Amino acid sequence: MLHKRIEKLMGNRFEISVIGPDENWCSEKITLAVQEIKRIEDQLTTFSNQSVTFKINENAGIRPIKIPDEIFSLIQRCQMISKITQGAFDITYGGIDKKFWNFDLKMTSLPDPETAKKTVELINYENIILDEVEKTIFLRKKGMRIGFGGIGKGYAAEMAKKKLLENGVESGIVNAAGDLSAWGFQENGQPWTIGIANPNLRNSIFSTFKITNTAVATSGNYEKFVIINNKKYSHTIDPKTGFPVSGIKSVTIIAENAEIADALATPVTVMGIQVGLDFINQLKHIGCIIIDDFDNKYFSKNIKLT
Repeated sequence: MLHKRIEKLMGNRFEISVIGPDENWCSEKITLAVQEIKRIEDQLTTFSNQSVTFKINENAGIRPIKIPDEIFSLIQRCQMISKITQGAFDITYGGIDKKFWNFDLKMTSLPDPETAKKTVELINYENIILDEVEKTIFLRKKGMRIGFGGIGKGYAAEMAKKKLLENGVESGIVNAAGDLSAWGFQENGQPWTIGIANPNLRNSIFSTFKITNTAVATSGNYEKFVIINNKKYSHTIDPKTGFPVSGIKSVTIIAENAEIADALATPVTVMGIQVGLDFINQLKHIGCIIIDDFDNKYFSKNIKLT
């Protein structure tokens, strides 16, 4: 039988679905996945002064601090993604002042380019110093801050899936607010059917495709945005300019792993349609669907939609 549970975790709606012999068995397994996501949230959150992230940021420009192997490895992978995206993905975005880009109704004009540029001065993944022997991290400049908003949900989905597999769940889906990882098959033996959200109508889909042992992540400007002079600006900030990106409504990444899918959705949005597609076409086993502001759809070479 298929059993589902919806929980608010990491400030987002998580839906966990597993197939098992009965409801109790499924429910127990889902509880293990929820506990795993909460454990990760406790380490990555910026809202608690007990978290690893908080301790790293507090010591920016002061001293290196020792961190758990798991977080060290995650940051190493973040650094690798920053390199291949030439900084379009960067976990040091945490220094951007929330008052500066609040994306609420009070925001009626864009800041001048000089002010925007100043806000991103501290964003530079190359100023993260990792010591592999000591397992320490040091943020080189005072005021630097890291955050895992661009990869955390995908990482949590992947770790929850791992926990479920270790505990005998052969088929399931962990959906972290649109960043999902699916494995195994439905009860009827068919692959899972995944819908891609229509960015104009939140609860409708424009296309579906069948997947197993695959992850999908979507980054869209329909969640948070402002319209200034009839132009829509999304909550995704280009780390190089300090300005929100425009022109793309949503980017969907299909990959083998939810962490990678989550981490690539934002940089493709920042790169723009052509550069983003060229970039994805160079990566093996990764597909991409982009919808622009005019509802045109663009597909990477290896996408086959039903």
